Amino acid sequence: MTDASSSSRRIDDDRAEAVAAQLVEARRTARPLPALTATLPGLTADDAYEIQRRIVARHVADGEMIVGWKLGLTSAAMQAQLGVDQPDYGAILSGSVVADGGTIDASRLIAPRIEAEIAVVLRRPLSGRVSRDEVLDAIDGIAAAMEVIDSRIADWKIALPDTVADLASTAHVVVSPRTVPVDGYEPRLVGAVLEKNGGVVATGAGAAVLGDPITAVAWAAETLGRLGVTLAAGDVVMTGALHASVPIAAGDGFQASLDRLGSVSVSIV
Repeated sequence: MTDASSSSRRIDDDRAEAVAAQLVEARRTARPLPALTATLPGLTADDAYEIQRRIVARHVADGEMIVGWKLGLTSAAMQAQLGVDQPDYGAILSGSVVADGGTIDASRLIAPRIEAEIAVVLRRPLSGRVSRDEVLDAIDGIAAAMEVIDSRIADWKIALPDTVADLASTAHVVVSPRTVPVDGYEPRLVGAVLEKNGGVVATGAGAAVLGDPITAVAWAAETLGRLGVTLAAGDVVMTGALHASVPIAAGDGFQASLDRLGSVSVSIV
């Protein structure tokens, strides 16, 4: 990750580092903070990304790696649910990845929710403005996935800078080991069913994600490219929720089943 442009930053390096430290501690202790946009009026998206960059640097210094990128709030359902009118973005750290069929400790989270998603796996790097065809040419395929989101901001009272600073409200990702090439079908038409303890709690389709998960990856390449970020070969791009997110609690078991892609599951303990 590189430094965000200073041209639209309003906080200095010392304040950015202090806020990053607060968010890391909130994550560690599962104790939320007041909204950053309330305590730091005028916080910009570039400020928020600079805070995120410093959080990621702390995790990398502790031995984690960036393994991909997540897009959030790409669906109208999620934007309406959280009152944010544009997508967010953040790094996926290796420590947040949970194996298909694995477990997640709810006691380490604050107000967690879960989403079925389509993950895109890159074969080649992408950066800057790219066409849909260029994205298709650069990927290995797509995979069934789920994301557990959580906010270190109290009561999910977030604006865009709050969630970008807070690692795009990510907690964990679960991605199927099965990557399916995009050949002869449209990812936007892939349907999804999310089940909780055997009962259907949400449904959706790929078109919920900026109209098309492949278009969402192009948006990510351009948006992050302006911040000096290249989506690397091997990265996983989580393209966003296919439906409004669902609360989770200890004892829950979730399975997301997607057309052509199979299923992925996780247990909450």
